[in-house]
Amino acid sequence: MINFPKDFLWGAAASAPQTEGHSLLNGKSATTWDKWFEMNPEKFNQDQGPKDTSNTYEMYHEDVENMTKIGMNSYRTSISWARLLPDGKTLNPEAVAFYRDYFQDMLDHNIEPIINLFHFDMPWWLMEKGGWEARESVEDFAFYAKTAFEQFGDLVHKWTTFNEPMVHVECGYLLGFHYPAIVDMKKAVQVGYHTLMSHVCAVREFRKSQIDGEIGIILNVLPAYSRSQSAADLKAKKDSDLLNTQSFLDPAVLGKVPVELVELLRENDLLPTVEKGDQQLMADNTVDFIGINYYQPRRVQAPTNPHFPAKMPEDLYEPYDWPDKKINPYRGWEIYPKALYDIAIMMRDQYKNIPWYVSENGMGVADEARFKNADGMIEDDYRIDFMKEHLAMLHKGMEAGSNCFGYHMWTFVDCWSWLNGYRNRYGFYSVDLDNNFKRTVKKSGLWFKEMTANNGF
Repeated sequence: MINFPKDFLWGAAASAPQTEGHSLLNGKSATTWDKWFEMNPEKFNQDQGPKDTSNTYEMYHEDVENMTKIGMNSYRTSISWARLLPDGKTLNPEAVAFYRDYFQDMLDHNIEPIINLFHFDMPWWLMEKGGWEARESVEDFAFYAKTAFEQFGDLVHKWTTFNEPMVHVECGYLLGFHYPAIVDMKKAVQVGYHTLMSHVCAVREFRKSQIDGEIGIILNVLPAYSRSQSAADLKAKKDSDLLNTQSFLDPAVLGKVPVELVELLRENDLLPTVEKGDQQLMADNTVDFIGINYYQPRRVQAPTNPHFPAKMPEDLYEPYDWPDKKINPYRGWEIYPKALYDIAIMMRDQYKNIPWYVSENGMGVADEARFKNADGMIEDDYRIDFMKEHLAMLHKGMEAGSNCFGYHMWTFVDCWSWLNGYRNRYGFYSVDLDNNFKRTVKKSGLWFKEMTANNGF
């Protein structure tokens, strides 16, 4: 039997834009997703845009009831910036009423809400001013954070600023998967820096508010694995760690950007524009905890044909296709549970053993209806095996002294996933898009209930 601490947080994670629906209703203004879908619907899987998603705006009471049915004691979701402050300044009272009722319903069912402020849903009014490229985004975000703390600080005691900030940097400014789909590493670094300072200033507002609670950030961080122990491959690993892991984790926990990262950016003519006082702000506004999203490892090797100065990350490190990998064929992602143990040890040894939790872990599978049994339940044993393998490694890391306080799966109900729409499903509950968003528990949800009841397996 693998047992976890009695106060361990068991739950799931989601976001406002991927679940709420009502994307241009009830006072909410447009985000980049609403506008991009309007401009280029052909980019989205089966014309599935952000309009309805999983209809949580109407079904949140049922969802909270369903959370209790599978043993969840916590749930992480986000607030929509464009819903709470449609023009960036004016409070939307309907949004306040919706979120307050949603969060109170969770509390009434003994489910702790962990509330995130930004999950890739840039308001269009800010995008028109340059989005994260513009320095004014920092204070705009700080004002939004201050407003959220004022409106919900009596209900929410665990806050996070950003979910996976490296993703909106990469996908929006290097890879073309998020609007504005620019490919420019210099801009990507500037966007990353403004995002970091937005996080720092949100933490500043949290401290000033003096509300009861804790604040953190959710990062997709993990140690990179090099192809070999050659000097070139180890340099690629180091550069990958600096850019992808330490760029946000070091300032969030240690209060400073690594000197080696500054040097790497300087020698490649990629340094961002900064303002006087930024370093002190970072030092003064570190986090209380970290959320870590983990799906797949990052394997790297020395670049085969690098440019100097670097124009893309591939000029510093290239992905390495490990021949012995186990693969999830639906996403093309490697399944490597041991990385959770390595992350646990990294947090213990390199980051002051700060409290942290697994804020996302999951397995996306297409066409899950193939696995329905005679009663209409999806028998997703592959997801149960995935959880068991990862939880075993997490437990090993905790036994070694790592300060982990929870585990959240992505996700609770099948949700909309950006350009991919509903192609891959992740939920403990399936969502029938053709039948009024009907929720049906999967086998993994029943296993999760039994596991949480025993606090282990």
